[in-house]
Order: sequence, then C-alpha cells, then structure tokens
Amino acid sequence: MTDYAKLDAWIDAHFDEEVKFLQQLVQVPTDTPPGNNAPHAERTAELLNDFGLTAEKHAVPAQEVKDYGLESITNLIVRRKYGDGGRTVALNAHGDVVPPGEGWTHDPYGGEIVDGSLYGRAAAVSKSDFASFTFALRALEAVAKPAKGSIELHFTYDEEFGGILGPGWLLEKGLTKPDLMIAAGFSYEVVTAHNGCLQMEVTVHGKMAHAAVPATGIDALQGATKILNALYAQNTLYKQITSKVEGITHPYLNVGRIEGGTNTNVVPGKVVFKLDRRMIPEENPAEVEATIRKVIADAAAESEGITVEIKRLLLANSMKPLAGNKPLVDAIQKHGGELFGEPIKAMGTPLYTDVRLYVEAGIPGVIYGAGPRTVLESHAKRSDERVVLEDLRRATKVIARTLSDLLA
Repeated sequence: MTDYAKLDAWIDAHFDEEVKFLQQLVQVPTDTPPGNNAPHAERTAELLNDFGLTAEKHAVPAQEVKDYGLESITNLIVRRKYGDGGRTVALNAHGDVVPPGEGWTHDPYGGEIVDGSLYGRAAAVSKSDFASFTFALRALEAVAKPAKGSIELHFTYDEEFGGILGPGWLLEKGLTKPDLMIAAGFSYEVVTAHNGCLQMEVTVHGKMAHAAVPATGIDALQGATKILNALYAQNTLYKQITSKVEGITHPYLNVGRIEGGTNTNVVPGKVVFKLDRRMIPEENPAEVEATIRKVIADAAAESEGITVEIKRLLLANSMKPLAGNKPLVDAIQKHGGELFGEPIKAMGTPLYTDVRLYVEAGIPGVIYGAGPRTVLESHAKRSDERVVLEDLRRATKVIARTLSDLLA
C-alpha cells in the first residue's frame, strides 16, 4: 500500500470522528457582528487538545478589538515541527461568520446531517476546514511521519471584517512566517487570485423639518437618492472593464445597507448607507476610492444644502499569484484530480479573503478546502448553509497528500 493509500485509509477510518469535530464547532455560534469569538477559540483549543494538539492562544487586546467594532478575538496557532530543514506550511481557516439570518429549515447551530450534508452556519465557510486541516495533519503524523519541515494550523476570527486582527495581527506581531500556506476554500478548484474589496459608509446630511412645511427643511433622502443613482450608474461602466483572470469577470458596486429619517411626518435630516465595491486584480485601489469619492461629491453638489461625510470601513487588496505557489498548485491539482475524478482548475474568485495578507507578506498561498463547486451551492451567507460530507472526506485526503508531498 502506498503512503497515499495509507493516508486515505486513515482518514476513512477516522471520518466519523472528523464529522463529530465539525458538528461541535458549528454548535458554538460565532456570529460577527457582534463578534464575541473567544469562546469558540477556547472550545476549539479543548477539542484539539483531545487529539494531542496543543493550540497557542493569542488574544487580541480588548481595546483593539472594541475599537475595531467587535467583542473578543483569540487566534489559535498549532505548531508541529518534524525536524531541521524543509518547509513550514501553514493552513488557515476562519471561525467568524455572518449571523444566520432568516429562512432556515435546519437549526443554524445544530450541525444536523441530512442526505449526506451537514447543515449549520459556517458548516461550509469555513469551520469545515478547521476539520479538514486538523484531520489532514493527524493523518500525516499517523502515517507519513515526516522527518523534516513543519506544519502550522492558524485558526483565526476576523475574516468577515477583513482579517486585520486575524492573520494580519499574527503576521504583524511576528508570531508566524511560513514558507507556504493553504487557506480555507472549496474542493473543485484551487484559487490563486481573488478580488479586492472597498467598503465605505456615506452619511448624507440635510435638515429635519415638519412634513407640513417641507420647504423649511432639506431632504437628505432626496439627496441620497441622487447619489445612489450616480453610484449604481457606475455598474454599467464597470461591465466594460474585464479581468484576464479566469473566474473573475468585472468590478461591481453594491449598496447593502441604508438607514435614515426619524418618522413618517418628518423630512429626513440624515441618511446613512454602506457600499461594497469589488475590485478586480488589475485595478488600483487608490484610484478606485478616489473615483467613488468624486462620484459621490459631484452627485451631492446637485442638491442645494446637502453635505456628505465619507468613511472608509475596509480596504482589502486583491490577491495576485506569487510565483512560489507552484508546488501548492501542482500537488493539489494532482491529488484533487485523482480523488475527485475530474480536473481541478487553478483560477480566480470574485470573493475577497484574508489570504491576501499572507501574500502581501511575501508568503505564496492558495485557497483550497472542503466544499461544493460554487458559493451558491454551499449557501454560504444564506439560510441552510451546508457542506457535502463526501466533499469534506475527499478534500481532507487531498490536503493530507499535498502536505506529504510538500514535506517529503
């Protein structure tokens, strides 16, 4: 029996245990906001300890977390050193996730298994890869017994807000500097590039007045409507800008939240909205932000008495491939193709992730893990999020084999 076959057999023999581990992770909520995620890190560390894996707990100072708009963050690092020389390979997955929202037909924190899928918020993105990465590591140590190199598990809690207090914080503090890294993803493609994201909060100020005498006020909502129309018109222009990266099409702007006014019979004096601008890898983030600010200012100037404040909430750069990622891509494509019975494409994704922070630090990385062909199929960020257990099983084998190759 080859080492690959032995790795596969170990994962098959321990797969029920892996599924239980994932269920236990899903059953501890990590809704972000509010972002009280230290309890999940504590529970994860307990479960890892049961496997003989010691997790370092790196708590981000409370004031930093509060200033960031969250409640608690404890990032985990498991370090496994096998001998001098060789590569250090990091595996990163994030535990924070958006709140469940409405429309669920399964308990979002139940970890129920129905028709071969495990349901729950973060079941696919990305607690499934807490499981795949942990059990790939365990299989490697049980079977391949590497003699050099090292592996690190990074379980972090700040992907939803941009990663600055997750991987960004670990890297900034000098707590890690791997040679290569794999981040949580889906099973049918290995992602080598992704979009950037700019998020902004726009506050439109007018002047409140009684609706019976509207001329005594300045309608902030009418001013905001002009601004919104100008912003949405940009999407027509964005369709003419296409990316050369397979899997990424063109930029897009979305306004995801609006609030304002005080009552039905009051001219609204203030409207606040938040926008999300996805940037393809070819775009310059500074130019994108400057253009949006100008579009907003020009549209606001069309309404007398309207003023605006613009606050940047997030700037996540796009991920561009580093040449050093070839060993990762080659190994994942080889083993993924064998185990899934189809080619595993290397491509880009319109999402943004915290992998960019490793890449910006000069660490070649890719995105690969347990999940379906598309975000849509996983129901990530929607009701009834799920992971197909057979995808979890096979992805765990792909990662274990890949680690075996990288540490050989």
